[in-house]
Amino acid sequence: MFNHLFQKQLIDPSKSPVFYGYVILVIGTIGIYCSIPGQTIGVSVFTDPVKDALGLSRNQFSNAYMIGTIVSSLVIGRAGVWFDVYGARYVAFFAALALGLTLFLCSWSASMSTYIKELLSVDTWVVPFVLMTILFFMLRFAGQGVLTMASRNVIMIWFDKNRGKVNSFSSVALSFGFSSSPLWINGLIEGYGWSQTWQFLALGLLFFSILIFLFYKISPEKHGLLPDGVNHLNTQEQRKTTVPKQFTLEEAKKERAFWMYGLTLAFNSFFITGLTFHIVSIFTLQGFVKEDAIAIFLPGSVVAVTVSTLFNFLSDYLPLKLYLYLMLLGGILASLGFLLLSTPVGVPMLIAGFGTLGGFFAVLNAVAWPRFFGRTHLGSITGKIMSFLILASALAPSVFSFCLSTFGSYKMVGFLGLAFLLFLAIGSIKANNPQ
Repeated sequence: MFNHLFQKQLIDPSKSPVFYGYVILVIGTIGIYCSIPGQTIGVSVFTDPVKDALGLSRNQFSNAYMIGTIVSSLVIGRAGVWFDVYGARYVAFFAALALGLTLFLCSWSASMSTYIKELLSVDTWVVPFVLMTILFFMLRFAGQGVLTMASRNVIMIWFDKNRGKVNSFSSVALSFGFSSSPLWINGLIEGYGWSQTWQFLALGLLFFSILIFLFYKISPEKHGLLPDGVNHLNTQEQRKTTVPKQFTLEEAKKERAFWMYGLTLAFNSFFITGLTFHIVSIFTLQGFVKEDAIAIFLPGSVVAVTVSTLFNFLSDYLPLKLYLYLMLLGGILASLGFLLLSTPVGVPMLIAGFGTLGGFFAVLNAVAWPRFFGRTHLGSITGKIMSFLILASALAPSVFSFCLSTFGSYKMVGFLGLAFLLFLAIGSIKANNPQ
C-alpha cells in the first residue's frame, strides 16, 4: 500500500499545457531557496541567541558547526547515489522532511541540553557542544547538501540546449532570495524568539515536502517527453546520433576537467566562506570600521548577479573553459584585493574579484556537470563535487583564524590563494570537455 502510494502519479507532466520543465524550474528554484535554514547564511543569524541559551562560547559554537559540516561532507556522496537510483522526487522529499524535523530538534536544543545534563548529573559545556555538533551535521547534510543538490539537478535534467538560460532565471531569483533572508529571519527572531522561529521554518519545510512529492519528476524521458520540450517526432532520428556519453562517477574522476572545475568551485566556497566569517576582523586590522566591511557585500552581489545572468545565458553558446579561466581571474583579483586591502585599489579589486567568483560559480556548478558527463549519473557526480564544496567551506574559518594567530595577519591566506590559483590555471590547460 505504501509503495503504491509512492508510485502513484498525481500530476502527469505529459498532460501539462506548457512544457513541464518550466514547472520544474520554478518548484526546483523554490526547493533550493528552502535549503536556507541549512546554509551558513541561514544558520549565522541564530549564532548569538543560541550559543547564549546553550552556554557555549563563540569558538565552541563555531567548532561544533565546523565538525558537523565536515562530517556532512564525508557522507554527502551517498546522497548523490540515492539521487541516481531513486530520483529527485524521493530524495528531495525525504531531505525536506529531515530538514524540517531537524529544525524542530534545534528549537528544543536548550531544553534537551538541560535534560541530558540532569540525567547524567553533570554540568559541562561538552553536552550542548556534542548536541549541536549532531544537529549541525543533520542541518548541513539535509539542507546545504541533499535538498540543494536534488533541487538543482532536477532542473538541469529537464533542460539541455536551454540549460544556461533557465539557470540564469534560477540564479537571479536565488541571489536576491538568499541575500535578503538574514533580514526576515532576524525579524522573526526579534519578534518571536529563536526557538519559535526555527519551528516556523520547520513547518514551512514540512509543507514544501508535500509540494516536492506532487511536482518533482525524475526526468522528461520517463514521461514520454524530451529535454527543452522539443518535438519527439521531429528529433528522434537526430538524437540517435547526438546522444552524449553518460559517464559514471568513476569514469568522470579519470577526467582532468572533473578535478580542475571541482577544485576551482571549491576555492570559491573556501574563500567566500572565510571572508564572510571574518570580514569585520579582516577590515578592522587594515584600519576600516565595521560598516565599511559589511558594505562590500551589496556591490559584490550586484557584480555576481550581473555576471551569472549574462554568462548563464551565453553558456549555451560559449565553451565552458573560457568561463573557468574567467573564474580563476576573479579569484586572482579577489586574492590581490585581499592582500592590497589597505591601498586605494584594494577594496574595488576585492569586490570585483569575489563578485566574479560568485557569478561564475552559479553558472559552472549547475551547467558544467551535465554538459561534460551526461545526465544518467548526475547525482553521484554532483554529490562528490558537493563534498568538495562543503569540506572547503567547513575548513575556511579555521584556516583564516590559524593564519591570523600564527602570522599576525590574514595575508598568508592571500598568498596561499594565489599559489593555488596558479596551480589550477596551469592544470586546466588540458581540462577539456570529455564529450
